[in-house]
Amino acid sequence: MLKRFYKSLFFSRLFYWVFVAVIFVFVFAYGLPFLLPIAKILFFFFLGVTVLDYIILFARNESVTARRELTDRLSNGDTNKVHLLIGNRYPFPVSLRIIDELPDQFQNRKFSLYANLKGGEERQLDYDLRPTERGEYHFHDINVFIKSPFRLLTRRKTIEAKTMVRVLPSYQALRQFELLAGANNLAEAGNKRIRKLGHSLEFEQIKEYVMGDDLRSINWKATARKGGQLMVNRFTDEKSQQVYCLIDKGRVMKMPFDGMSLLDYAINATLVLSRVALIRQDKAGLLTFADQIGTFLPAGRKSMQMSHILEILYNQQTKYLETDYEKVYALVRTRITQRSLIVLFTNFESLSGLQRQMPYIRAIAKNHLVLVVFFENTGLQQLRDKPAHDVEGIYEKTIADKFAYEKRLIVKELNQHGILTILTAPENLTVETVNKYLEIKARLAI
Repeated sequence: MLKRFYKSLFFSRLFYWVFVAVIFVFVFAYGLPFLLPIAKILFFFFLGVTVLDYIILFARNESVTARRELTDRLSNGDTNKVHLLIGNRYPFPVSLRIIDELPDQFQNRKFSLYANLKGGEERQLDYDLRPTERGEYHFHDINVFIKSPFRLLTRRKTIEAKTMVRVLPSYQALRQFELLAGANNLAEAGNKRIRKLGHSLEFEQIKEYVMGDDLRSINWKATARKGGQLMVNRFTDEKSQQVYCLIDKGRVMKMPFDGMSLLDYAINATLVLSRVALIRQDKAGLLTFADQIGTFLPAGRKSMQMSHILEILYNQQTKYLETDYEKVYALVRTRITQRSLIVLFTNFESLSGLQRQMPYIRAIAKNHLVLVVFFENTGLQQLRDKPAHDVEGIYEKTIADKFAYEKRLIVKELNQHGILTILTAPENLTVETVNKYLEIKARLAI
């Protein structure tokens, strides 16, 4: 009981400052005897206020309430809102310091919120969390430190609020692209418009001509039957094409950027691209690999396909071994028999690294349309933009320029063999990939 008491009672800074001031008055009273009665009055007054502060703080068992509200899952790499509902059950105003014990993954030991509540007032406090890795996150208790208007003592109240939430790939971005897809505005989700070239092969309907329709789509036979009312053919994107996302889990994808690994950026982009493909009536599939083949999900358009993709992506972890592209080629050759769009998320830092894998990528490209997605080294870009003031700075800029030049050579090498490429910064990966998919669909390249 006594141990619990000491854990819940603290003396504030104001208490110590007042206590030290009273001691100084007693010390000065040795040389100035007339101060002794004043010192005694101050001491007993201070003692009485302290006792009164203790009584009003601990008189109620239900002093302050706190409840944490958050979803049962968080979005990786995105800002997630957490709500704390705080209630003051005292009849007088209180000052609160709230420490919500965050999951260990955030490594934040100085997190606290402050609030002043009137008697009987309830308030919602919000804060943001940005997880940078997938997995289970365990929230712990909520600690509330309470001060009365006297502010001499602090009562600590620990409210049990243990809960576990899962951090999944970026479903917030998924929702954003779903809204854009519903508005038929996916091509404007990125930084550029995609100009649709020609018609797709799938006829949809004949409709009356309206201003802005392509004159080349006029159906003259239907126009004649309508007595001169212009009628046009309407086409839609060819459906049920296969889109496979191949995710490299080798050591090249362990490189961090803004707290997240390149693998996590690739996973977020895969989730969005798969959803966009399904909305566009295509079939979405998935393959993960490193030194061994990981998970293979055949392309499909069933209602549970996105759930399967999300669950597979949630459990992926980076390997530290060299990627074996020969096994990837063998699986693609035997399991993906229909011509498909193969979106390969990987990373190449040097031309020699690409040349080791080029025979297998070219072999896959013989039967499929291959899009290789890899990453710019933004850290090197910062070195290139930084002015050089000495020999060391010149050396760093030269090395950074060399690596940037090799990235451009990689793009050129892939393009020479008819392989599409995206070289992008990690934060632009999702937008660039979706834009490229829409461009491929518009050009009927699959």
